[in-house]
Amino acid sequence: MSADAELPPAQRAVKKPIPLEVRRMPEAFTVETLEGTMQGKAGDWLITGVDGEVYPCDADIFARTYEVVG
Repeated sequence: MSADAELPPAQRAVKKPIPLEVRRMPEAFTVETLEGTMQGKAGDWLITGVDGEVYPCDADIFARTYEVVG
């Protein structure tokens, strides 16, 4: 798309409520993700996605983005 191309009108969307498996990690950890090796700190969350992929999530970001259920 060129810099002077007109963009289509913006729409609003929300993420679907997809249950994920999450674990709050008590110690620093390392995990192999689709993007490579990633580090997590004590208190961060380890998330398993809908296709079985795993990734760390900073505790502050998790608190703003997710809600633990059940």
